[in-house]
Amino acid sequence: MSGRLVHVGSAVVDYVYRIDALPAAGTEKTATSYTRVAGGGFNMMVAASRSGMKVVFGGQLGTGPDGDFLRAAFAAEGIEALTPPSPLMDSGNCVAMISSDAERTFVSWPGAESRLTLDMMAPVHVVPGDWVFTSGYTLSYPGSRDALTDWIEALPADIPFVFDPTPVIADIPRPILDRALARTTWLSCNTHEAAAIAGAGDAQTVAIRLLAEHCPRAEGVVIRAGAHGCLVRMADGGTRAVPGFKVEAVDTNGAGDAHIGAFVSALSRGMRACEAARYANAAAALSVTRHGGSSAPTGTEIQEFLTLRGEAAIALGREEATAT
Repeated sequence: MSGRLVHVGSAVVDYVYRIDALPAAGTEKTATSYTRVAGGGFNMMVAASRSGMKVVFGGQLGTGPDGDFLRAAFAAEGIEALTPPSPLMDSGNCVAMISSDAERTFVSWPGAESRLTLDMMAPVHVVPGDWVFTSGYTLSYPGSRDALTDWIEALPADIPFVFDPTPVIADIPRPILDRALARTTWLSCNTHEAAAIAGAGDAQTVAIRLLAEHCPRAEGVVIRAGAHGCLVRMADGGTRAVPGFKVEAVDTNGAGDAHIGAFVSALSRGMRACEAARYANAAAALSVTRHGGSSAPTGTEIQEFLTLRGEAAIALGREEATAT
């Protein structure tokens, strides 16, 4: 295993309600279940950690019940927080409503994770072999984006920086977004986020524009397409669509986080990009068969899943050959 994942994003507490469908305006629904879980960047950290990567947190946690809850969750997963807690406020939270079709709707309240200064980040030191990650959420907060962007730009040239713009990409000022993209080594985003950066088009066209016009230092970009898998475009011109896996989804919350965490973990072990993408597709597929945003599988579970799916594909190929 090479290095650590130094996560400088944000973690919040998710208040998760399962409902049959979203309520109409002015009406009320009674949830079929409720749970309180660690969320936000925690989901990506868990995915990387469970698949074998050492993870440390360089963002900000709060002082209060939500901050305490997150610290306990970090400890349970073996994730060290490098910065002291904010003395001024608690960690933020997010209400997640999961409907019967496994889709989710969020309402969030920013807390300590939205306030970050260079002084706060002073304890966060990277060393050769480390990987650094942040998300669009932290870059969308007025109280954290300037300091974090300065910190990212000051990273040593040999430290890979992975960036996920997230669904709040429209809330990131374009100059901040452009600075983050200019330092990005690997960009992982969904199709909507990719189009928001580089304009509309098919995935391959958008990926080419992302590398040529927005991520000049990147080794590659990954455009995630949910159950359909993802497209990997390398800076050297190689492109590959990596298919997803058909599963029975019960909760898509955290699937993107599971994908990114597993992808970075695989890359850090020397796996080639397309192999890492297949590994990440399997992690995301397993995560949506379980409830909760931090439902990422372990490395062993991912490998077993891939082995079973590989054997199934071989068996299918033999049956088709016999039939012809």
